[in-house]
Amino acid sequence: MFSWQEDIYYYQFESLINRPVFHAVLTRRGGYSQSPYNSLNLGGTVGDDNDAVFANHQKIFQLFNLDLYSRFDVWQVHGSKVICAKSPRDLNKPHKKADGILTDNPSVTLLMRFADCVPILLFDPKKMVIGIVHAGWQGTYKDVVGEAIRDLQKCYGSDPGDVLAGIGPSICQQCYEVGFDVFQTFTKYYGPEATQFFDQKGQSLYLNLWEANRYNLMRAGVSQIEVSKVCTSCNPEFWYSHRAENGITGRFGVLMKLMPNY
Repeated sequence: MFSWQEDIYYYQFESLINRPVFHAVLTRRGGYSQSPYNSLNLGGTVGDDNDAVFANHQKIFQLFNLDLYSRFDVWQVHGSKVICAKSPRDLNKPHKKADGILTDNPSVTLLMRFADCVPILLFDPKKMVIGIVHAGWQGTYKDVVGEAIRDLQKCYGSDPGDVLAGIGPSICQQCYEVGFDVFQTFTKYYGPEATQFFDQKGQSLYLNLWEANRYNLMRAGVSQIEVSKVCTSCNPEFWYSHRAENGITGRFGVLMKLMPNY
């Protein structure tokens, strides 16, 4: 469902509302960046003005009454590494390379950035652990979300059956044409099961990242899965889309924080 505060418009999962966790999948609206990054761009490496990007960060943290220095973010590299964050990121050190972040510390605000890749939000209400995963086609075949579930078990003792998962706004299958090499890669990792994630139209192949990541979650033991079914490429007026905007675009943010006194 969509919500807004002032001029900031964002998506939330119904399964996570009224839980002791704050989350927001921000749209591109309500920030300070100029075209083609207009306007709530949180990506600092896409060519946007650094002052505008920092002002966007400040605005959303202030709006949601979050401490800007509580954030933990990473350098997203389309891999399968997941970090269990014990404290906010040390701003004096370089970003760690990873595509998943987990924490059980209410003093940490998780932050990741997207522009067509799949944001997957995780919440274990029994162990009080949260996580965000970034899954493009490479992270999907590498099963980054499965790695996150296994790290929930290893780091926090989570039972996958307790975990709530939300597959957020990202590119839909109809918009995501891929090459035959991508199909070959998925077949290498999934075997015959890979065919269920692809649709062929003439000589073109289209990949369903939503279904592939839902499959990975279920294979890891997660059954409580909510899929937003919101396409970023179909709606570039609300979302940054690498595909729809030919690679010249910003990054929308996803925030998540435990709220144990909710």
